Amino acid sequence: MTSPPAPVEYAVAVEHYLAALRLSEASRRVYRIALATWAWALVARTPPNGRARRGAAAPIVPMALLDASGAAGRLADALVRRAATADPRTVSRELSILRGAISWWRMRGWIDADPLDGLRPPVTPSSTPSTLTPEQVAEVFALPAPLREQTCWRLLYETTAPIERVLALNADDLDLIRRRVRKEPGIRWRAGSARLLPLLLAGRTTGPVFLASRRAAAGTAARDRCPVTGRGRLSYRQAAELFAEATRHLDPAGRGWTLRRLRAAGTSA
Repeated sequence: MTSPPAPVEYAVAVEHYLAALRLSEASRRVYRIALATWAWALVARTPPNGRARRGAAAPIVPMALLDASGAAGRLADALVRRAATADPRTVSRELSILRGAISWWRMRGWIDADPLDGLRPPVTPSSTPSTLTPEQVAEVFALPAPLREQTCWRLLYETTAPIERVLALNADDLDLIRRRVRKEPGIRWRAGSARLLPLLLAGRTTGPVFLASRRAAAGTAARDRCPVTGRGRLSYRQAAELFAEATRHLDPAGRGWTLRRLRAAGTSA
């Protein structure tokens, strides 16, 4: 089979790369957003923050810019900026996605250089506090956030369960009377979550507790789709970005706080 001609535009090369991967629709969307974000860096522009990043039209970027002498520096600068606002695992994943794409494009002779050669995610400063103070936690819970976010933050703080476990909860996992997870009685919550959970569920008895804002993609497992609304499960990436965006004005560094710091604060409460 004849290989497709080398694309002129970065966005076209991205679509060729995604078509060659065996990914679920949800994963494909994550890859596309990550690769589109790097397009802004290649033309020395800053991508939108938070949810606006997912819906923004990326700039038109010639593939030749990946071979240009300044590409490595622009990507390095973008990595530093991204690390200042995103969870370290998110930054590492996005860098890995771009690294995989560049390797694939080089194997096909579409580009020659590797602008990521030697580039690694910045190390998080050890001086960064590992938990939020009681005063900062109070500021978080005073934010005028949507019910979904308020409940998620409260449940994470009060149970101190890993954020991935909190987001994986389904409505039928919850024993609302005893304030615990049915098959994991060690995961318990207090009055704050007990007040918010019934409001969030509003009669839903199955499906994810925390729902994304959009309908689930075709092929999404039944466990990860609400049978009432058709919406999918809220992802870790979305939850982390929402929290960072909501707390950016509270953070003296202007980056926004992480859910892991909120959870850690709950262990000492």
